[in-house]
Amino acid sequence: MSDELVGKSALVTGASRGIGFAVASELLRRGANVAVTARKQGPLEEAAEQLRGLGYAGKVLAVAGNSGEAGARAEQVAAAVAQFGSLDVLINNTGINPVYGSLMEADLDAVRKIFDVNVVAALGYVQEAYRAWMGEHGGAVVNVASVAGLRSTGVIAAYGASKAALIRLTEELAWQLGPKIRVNAVAPGVIKTKFADALYSADEEAAAAVYPMKRLGSPEDVAGLIGFLASDESGWITGTTIRVDGGLLATGGI
Repeated sequence: MSDELVGKSALVTGASRGIGFAVASELLRRGANVAVTARKQGPLEEAAEQLRGLGYAGKVLAVAGNSGEAGARAEQVAAAVAQFGSLDVLINNTGINPVYGSLMEADLDAVRKIFDVNVVAALGYVQEAYRAWMGEHGGAVVNVASVAGLRSTGVIAAYGASKAALIRLTEELAWQLGPKIRVNAVAPGVIKTKFADALYSADEEAAAAVYPMKRLGSPEDVAGLIGFLASDESGWITGTTIRVDGGLLATGGI
């Protein structure tokens, strides 16, 4: 275990599996107490038990709720502060992508929902964290964006547009909340998770072949970077989006 985040507390949204679960594990490894959220109580409690079973010193709190609902966000942030006495790190990881293909055929209600969860909810969490702790004491926020927010895909266009908005939101928040609060984002390529299954499961070898690293990413690849951005090791980094994409965008493609 590291001691970089000992005495600090974090909230990780969308943490019952995939990137969120890996990030919660990494923050525990670095010494933090961690509150985890997800929409469904059962899978979240199972994830929390797995995290506790890792044997790290930090405590784990599970608070279920729909991140798209203001009341749930307020409850989750308040619970973290009440349980741990602070909220020093916020990881906005929750994201949805129910729309594929041409934007000309996209259901606009579904597009609105994508932006509400992927962008508006992220801002909502920052507002809650600011009011509850960070505004007075400072902290670090990391938003999970995507390479689809940096370059057009044609396939997951609405999702990509929402992640582009999240990247801009990251920059705006960094400017407004500095110097006490740092705000950064990470932009993963295709990560082997259930969320991204449709992008690689039909032919993983072909999906990985376009990457210079010749493999898809793992949740741990993203979690290590987020752990760094959450810690004081990155104390002069704010307002930036760091690609963790196996070199994909360096090839000029996506």
